[in-house]
Amino acid sequence: MKTIANLLISVVVAVWIVAIAIISVQNATPVSLKFLSFQSIQIPVGLVLAFSAAIGVIGVAVLQPLWGLAGSGDSRLEEDAEFFVDDEDF
Repeated sequence: MKTIANLLISVVVAVWIVAIAIISVQNATPVSLKFLSFQSIQIPVGLVLAFSAAIGVIGVAVLQPLWGLAGSGDSRLEEDAEFFVDDEDF
């Protein structure tokens, strides 16, 4: 099952990379990003998309272990204990 999940993740990432590559080739027009009073230099749209995707992937990779630590309480064990109740006594 883990092999299928890894294959599916690889396919999704490959599709995103191809989509970013196609968009970046077709949109070579330089743009500048504005946030509050800050403004970036003019760079192509594809480069902005590539940086955004890379920052998103890195951010999820860094934050995912932290989400696992936050949810590692015993609440999951209690839910499993309630699910596996022996019904022969009733």
